[in-house]
Amino acid sequence: MQSKPVSFAEKCKKMTPQEVLKTYWGHESFRPMQEEIIGEALAGRDVLAILPTGGGKSVCFQVPALLRDGIALVITPLIALMKDQVRNLEARGIRAIAVHAGMNRREVDLALNNAAYGGYKFLYLSPERLSTPLFQSYLSVLDVSFIVVDEAHCISQWGYDFRPEYLQIGELRGRVDAPVIALTATATPAVADDIMDRLHFPEKNLLRSGFERPNLSYIVRRTEDKLGQLLAICNGVSGSGIVYVRNRKKTEELAAFLRQGGVSVSSYHAGLGAVTRTLRQEDWQTGRIRVMVCTNAFGMGIDKPDVRFVVHADLPDSLEAYFQEAGRGGRDGLRSYAVLLWNAIDLRRLRQIETVSFPSLEYIEDIYQKVHLFFEIPYDAGIGRQLKFNLEEFCARFHLQRAAAFYAIRYIGREGHWTYTEDMDIQTRVQITVDRAGLYGIDLPDPRMVPLLETLMRSYTGLFSFPVSVDEEAVARRTGITVPELRQLLYGLGINHVIKYIPADHADVLYLQHDRLHPGNVQLSPQRYQLLRSTYRERVQAMEDYVQETDECRSRFLLRYFGQTETVDCGHCDICRESAANPKDLAGRLKDFIHGHEEYTLQDIRTAFGPESPDLLDTLRSLIDRGEVPPYRL
Repeated sequence: MQSKPVSFAEKCKKMTPQEVLKTYWGHESFRPMQEEIIGEALAGRDVLAILPTGGGKSVCFQVPALLRDGIALVITPLIALMKDQVRNLEARGIRAIAVHAGMNRREVDLALNNAAYGGYKFLYLSPERLSTPLFQSYLSVLDVSFIVVDEAHCISQWGYDFRPEYLQIGELRGRVDAPVIALTATATPAVADDIMDRLHFPEKNLLRSGFERPNLSYIVRRTEDKLGQLLAICNGVSGSGIVYVRNRKKTEELAAFLRQGGVSVSSYHAGLGAVTRTLRQEDWQTGRIRVMVCTNAFGMGIDKPDVRFVVHADLPDSLEAYFQEAGRGGRDGLRSYAVLLWNAIDLRRLRQIETVSFPSLEYIEDIYQKVHLFFEIPYDAGIGRQLKFNLEEFCARFHLQRAAAFYAIRYIGREGHWTYTEDMDIQTRVQITVDRAGLYGIDLPDPRMVPLLETLMRSYTGLFSFPVSVDEEAVARRTGITVPELRQLLYGLGINHVIKYIPADHADVLYLQHDRLHPGNVQLSPQRYQLLRSTYRERVQAMEDYVQETDECRSRFLLRYFGQTETVDCGHCDICRESAANPKDLAGRLKDFIHGHEEYTLQDIRTAFGPESPDLLDTLRSLIDRGEVPPYRL
């Protein structure tokens, strides 16, 4: 008599966390703090985990989810990262599914049905989906093991990337009895407290990994010749590199300049088509291209360990953004450099951005009404509409300045009136408009259309009822043709009235959260406006303080900003190197360091100040001989 096969869930439940890690990820041991976070989650306690970029946040919720019955609800705003994690889990034999912007109602319904009844372990959701009636209708049949909140700083109005849709997670807790695992790479102490309050933690439970990156040298250079400095860095540091700039046009210009200087370089920004972005990212990750010049659209979800340098050619808006982007360097533990280039023009531009980023509330309400006029949406209508939005056309229609209109639209999104997603990839959609019985009686102009239709019908359900999103690369591969050939065949089927063909697109999208409001009824809180503006100003000031700092170690400055007080000088940032080269400054810094420690060893000194300084031991001995500091412990 054959024994009943053991199910996936039953198999995992008999494992330890270490066995799950080994079986599905191939790792022998956890990274710092991962095991503690997993332990808190498995004990049923809410936990906020703050781990640095590259610290392995996904393992902290994926391992405990495999050890519990039910499905983990993973809320994340990053669609590309969501899709990437689903692919990675499926490649490991773990069932995962995603629901995000760009899917129609039938696709969402099918995905949620599979999540409820299909034996899936992970359901990835974009936050705006939480409040939809369709998702709410499935809550009672979803056996939720954990509520996972990725990019948890987005729930805090004190945070640098607040998103109002995240506030719905707190309301979700009233209907779902499951512990929360909240994760972020960047949260100040005030933001961390706010996250736990808004997620209704019954008690504070914060686990923070050390943010020190001993192999990453932070270098800040004030220069009027950014191009020369940039070229010198790219040619002087071997290995892969990333260069961050503010806008799309500048990525192309800097890439062209570096190419002329002999650098193997490409550019990347969200305005490029999906295929182009994918090809350029693959070229960089595989080493065919050494340096990528990009906007902040590049980097999320990329795990390339051997990035030797990250250069910021423009000042970021905040230390949170800078720390996360700089942290993409040196994940393999080898010496790497995070270089920030700046000058007085950058500081003026950063201050000007505050004025542009916060137009008056009257102007913001006017933009709200103009957007509805642009799409001819009457009052008391429009809820749930998903609109392709062209900012240039909108500004031309109403004679508006682009920057002010853009920030007003973003601000309205922060107030929860709509969700504004830039540069969304909209998949190709196909609907067969001929009934199934008569399909094979049609005389098709190209014989390849028959196997294409068969492939579509085998791969997708609902084709005869509504337009279905199709994966062009997968369909082309299964049919044995190229993607361009696939598009030509789909176009031919469309003009022959066999299918309704909606080609793939790349556009900004507005999703309206409610019906159009009458003038004067658009809720724009003056108190929240002032709060957001003042917190933005504080972040800008912290960025200015960082680049203008001349005494405090760069690493210590950053760690202090994020609430880590037990720190030592890194010994290899530009300030530490400058201090080590100056014996007088070195003596003062040695005294400050030693007086802050009850006991210290010679290794502590070398770790804090770097072993390469020839004056280090002489200066220390002089201080000990004069009685200005106690002797070190052997």
